[in-house]
Amino acid sequence: MRKSLLVSTFVALAAAAFSTSGLSYGSGYAGAAEGAYSGASLDFGVSLDIGFCYNYLAPYGSWVNMNPYGYVWRPRRIGRHWRPYSEGHWVWTDYGWTWISDEDWGWIGFHYGRWGWDDDLGWFWVPGTVWAPAWVTWRYNDQYCGWAPLPPGVEFSTGTGFGALPVNIPGRFWVFVQSSHFLDPDVRSRVLPYERNTTIINYTTVHDNIYVRDNRIVNEGIGVDEVRRFTGRDVPRYALRDAGQPGRARLHGREIQIYRPALRENPAAKPNAVLKAENARREPAPAKVYEPRQQEQTPQVKAEVARRQSEEKSLLRKTQSQELKRMQRQQSEEMKRAQNQGEKAKVKREYESRVSELQKSHQTEKRQMAERHQRETEQVKAGHPAKQGRSPEQARQKQPEERAGNSKSPGR
Repeated sequence: MRKSLLVSTFVALAAAAFSTSGLSYGSGYAGAAEGAYSGASLDFGVSLDIGFCYNYLAPYGSWVNMNPYGYVWRPRRIGRHWRPYSEGHWVWTDYGWTWISDEDWGWIGFHYGRWGWDDDLGWFWVPGTVWAPAWVTWRYNDQYCGWAPLPPGVEFSTGTGFGALPVNIPGRFWVFVQSSHFLDPDVRSRVLPYERNTTIINYTTVHDNIYVRDNRIVNEGIGVDEVRRFTGRDVPRYALRDAGQPGRARLHGREIQIYRPALRENPAAKPNAVLKAENARREPAPAKVYEPRQQEQTPQVKAEVARRQSEEKSLLRKTQSQELKRMQRQQSEEMKRAQNQGEKAKVKREYESRVSELQKSHQTEKRQMAERHQRETEQVKAGHPAKQGRSPEQARQKQPEERAGNSKSPGR
């Protein structure tokens, strides 16, 4: 039986670190009945049964009974290359970096529980009861900022925080943007093609800083001073307030209103309609290539796919060119510092090798993206729905799972 890629990425090293830092990782997810995320003492008063989430999310996707997690939710109408925390934007609040989702169900899916991946089901959400501004891990350098959802099996223990997470997360799951665009209100338009992820992972460092402060779970993965430097912009601080009803977050001056009830466990609660995992795997996931929020005719879908592909090509060319120019500047600086001709020759050889390696990575990215674009175009032309789960490139190509912390900078 095929296991979730996301769960299989964690290693024994992670378990050892988690046990001393407030996190633990087991062979499976401790479901609602076992209270994996229960016990949080947070400063909001509205209390709801976990069954409310089952009912609220039902119109936006399907519930699946999946071992070892129990009931998991699979969103629909998200698009083939959607990733958690990819449609919305970041704001700085008294809880740290807080994700403001563009989805109506985002108040649940990005602030409670965990996201997992299955080859055939695609992305799925495992319910949880502890609220956080965002359950993500981070990577960044001067050029790129990235984040990825924490997977099932990472259990948060209240009363203690945790620092760096030595975990392996598949490169495809990261969402990267250029650092200068981190604060942009429309992250989706800035997200780099996922073919770029493996190269960027090798040049970025993982940063995790989720902890409990003043009875609050805080996510400060990227320092505010760093973001100011990256973006050249001030970072406004918003006060987070409880919204009176479910739905998208609302901005009022320097306040953000988010619906964030204190969810309580109920082992007897269950969704009204549940698919068996084996049946769900045999059905196409309810998502199409860049499926619009409302049904559109084929010409409109074609135009939308072509527009997004053009954006991806532009982003790929621009960021690849910037990486090469950055490496050339670093070579020039080191050549100036060289004391003699021998040292200059050594620097030149080293950078020629690095540039060659980077160019090969760039060519691989171009080829992979061109192949994906061709498949997308053919699917839209034929009017065939695309599964949210494993795509052909995933079936044929297993992306290397980079170890968090095993990072380097271009030209260094």
